[in-house]
Order: sequence, then structure tokens, then C-alpha cells
Amino acid sequence: MTSGQIKKKVSAASARAHTRANRARSSSFPAMIAPIAVALTVGLMGWAYQALKPPPPKICGSADGPPVTSPRIKLSDGRHLAYREAGVPKEEAKYKILVIHGFDSSKDMNLPAPQELIEELKIYFLFFDRAGYGDSDPNPARSVKSEAYDVQELADKLQIGSKFYVIGISMGAYPVYSCLKYIPHRLAGASLVVPFVHYWWPCLPANLSSEAFDRLLAQDQWSFRVAHYTPWLFYWWMTQKWFPSLSIVAGNMAIFSQSDLEILKKWSEAPIVGQEKIRQQGVHESLDRDIMVSYGKWEFDPMDLVNPFPDNEGSVHIWQGYEDRIIPFQVNRYLSEKLPWIHYHEVPDAGHLLIFESKNCEAVLRALLHR
Repeated sequence: MTSGQIKKKVSAASARAHTRANRARSSSFPAMIAPIAVALTVGLMGWAYQALKPPPPKICGSADGPPVTSPRIKLSDGRHLAYREAGVPKEEAKYKILVIHGFDSSKDMNLPAPQELIEELKIYFLFFDRAGYGDSDPNPARSVKSEAYDVQELADKLQIGSKFYVIGISMGAYPVYSCLKYIPHRLAGASLVVPFVHYWWPCLPANLSSEAFDRLLAQDQWSFRVAHYTPWLFYWWMTQKWFPSLSIVAGNMAIFSQSDLEILKKWSEAPIVGQEKIRQQGVHESLDRDIMVSYGKWEFDPMDLVNPFPDNEGSVHIWQGYEDRIIPFQVNRYLSEKLPWIHYHEVPDAGHLLIFESKNCEAVLRALLHR
């Protein structure tokens, strides 16, 4: 055999070996990819699960929760509601008013009602932490409807009478709408101050809701869309870092009017007592759930409401700041026009914090109590 023939045989053998090696590598490639793909899928699912699932609340009085520092009543479903009483003693009161706080607030809010007015009219105030806020237990089944029955049961447990007044501030106004729908027979009067607006209420003309919605900051528009259309994503939306979420939580001061900024400056000089307790049981059970419930699907529309005071034995009021950059006055003005039994008050130089000016707070009280 010549050297050339030997070289050819060696070369052919080498080629066959190389081909077999390539085939072996090719056949092992899918086997290598499969476990990698499974690992990536499992990892992605685990990440998604953690990203979408909120942490459990730290319930007041539990082993890993904050202590209970407020008087509370126990509801029929086992939850507790924390409350604070102010004004004259309820046994001496002529008027009993239940005040419903707004978003990221609590029963410890400072309502600047003049002391002389309180004593003159003998007003008793009952403030309470809504579910998940402050010292009140979270309510995983919380809904627009449940808010009204929390109000009713609190009033009954504290024996404030068969009828009482309600004032709902900002986000705290949707529980007032609930009271007007589900427990109107318990109301002596109601005030909705700079009330929450649901941009998907069927009663709103498309052009009105669209124009009002477009006035919001883009980050707020997206936050409300997520809460309305995909509430199961809302915890992730509020905790992700890629896009800006709700402006009021992020501390964006552009949402406040000049009069609001002046009030906020006063608050910074004398911080509100109990401010640190607002979110203590978890941001998701207080702030997130408030947004999810309010912007979710309602069981009724405001236009379904009926005047609870056909004989003028009480009254319902909406108070709106013309300079409010959080709640569009156009929507609340429209609602009051379509529901003429609601008395509409538009304050020209006021913003969203309207009621925290003493003169406005007094006006709200006097109108509600017909005094």
C-alpha cells in the first residue's frame, strides 16, 4: 500500500470519526436544552408567583404584628374596627357624625372644626380606621358594599342611634355612596367632600370621562387601568421599578394645588399624631386594596341612587374644590346636575384638601346640619 493510499484511509477514518462526534453532539443537544428550558420555566414561574403575590398582612395583636393601641369593636364576621371619638360626649350630643377617612389616612386625621361650633351645636364625631388601615383588621373580601355595613355595625356597636350623619373625604366618599345605596334608612344626612370619581361608571358620558381621565398624570392613568382591568396585577404594578406607579404614593407634588401645598406645609411643621400607623399592617391591605375596590366593578351606578330624604328631613351634599388637581370638578358637577337632590358646592379657591381649612370645614358642617 502506498503512502498516498494510507493517507487517504487515515483521512477517511478521521472524517467518519468527526461525523460520528458531530452526530453525537447533535443528538445530545436537545437533551441538554430540555432541562435548561424546564429550569428557566420553573424559575420564571417562581419569580412571577413571588412578584404577583403580596406578603401576608401583619395583623394588629398577632405574634408578628404591631400592638393594638386603639379602642376597637368586634364585627359579626370576627374582624375588628378601631375607632376614635371626639367632640361632645355622645350622651349629650344633638348631632352624631361618622367621619370616613380617605386614601392613606386614618381615624387620627385632624378635622379642623372650630371648638366653639362643636360646643354650640353639640356635635359628637366618630372616626374609624377602614379595613386594613391603622388598627382595623384587613378584609380580604372587602367591597364597595361591605364598607356600608362596616359603618352600620360600628354605629350599632357604639349605640349612636338609629340615624346618624356621614362625611366621606376623597376616597372615603365611595363608602358614602355605598351607604346611600345600602343603608339610606340609617342616614340623617351625608356629605361627600372632594369625592372619589370612578372613570368607568356607566352613567358618565364617554367624552366627559375620557376628558377627565386624560387630565390625570400618565402614571395615574395606568395605575387606575391596572386596578380596573387586571386587579390581580395591581400588587406587582405598585411594587415594580420599571415604570412610575401612583403619583400620590410616589410623593409627586405636582398633583397638589397652591392652597393644598400651603396646608401640607403646615402639616409638615406639626405632624399628625398616628401617621406612622396608617400602613402598619401592610401597604397592600390598606392602600392597594382601597384602589382595587374603588376602581373595580361596582354593583350599582350612582344614577341608581334614590333621594333618601324625599320630605327634606335630611340632605346630601357634594363639596368640590375648583382648583382640585386630583378629582376633576367636571365629573362631580355633572353628577349633581343629574341628581338634583344632591346639593353641589364648588369652592373657587380650594384644592383637594378643602376640608382641612377651618372656614371650609365649618361650612361643610353647617350645611350638613342645616345650621
